[in-house]
Amino acid sequence: MVIVVRYFGGTKLGVGGLINAYKTAAKLILGEAEIVVKTIDIHFQLIFEYQYMNKVMRIIKEENLEILNQKMELNCDFIISVRKKNSQKVKDRFEDLRCLNIKEV
Repeated sequence: MVIVVRYFGGTKLGVGGLINAYKTAAKLILGEAEIVVKTIDIHFQLIFEYQYMNKVMRIIKEENLEILNQKMELNCDFIISVRKKNSQKVKDRFEDLRCLNIKEV
């Protein structure tokens, strides 16, 4: 949203001049603005045995998922971030592996 405030109340610019002034002010500020992209993400915990690491990492790479935290002990424990609109598809892919536990955190 862009709001342009006019402090001078005169009529010297005329209608066309005011439109041009507002347009120029909005264009200048939008040229300086920083675009911030925000997404709604869901976090899942994946617990699996180390022998299934390649299968899990393949899905993570194919779906371009972010690993927020990982523990590599007797079992592997990952916390991943998934865009909300893709969450059901990603959850289904991991559930199809049948070699891990997945839960929303």
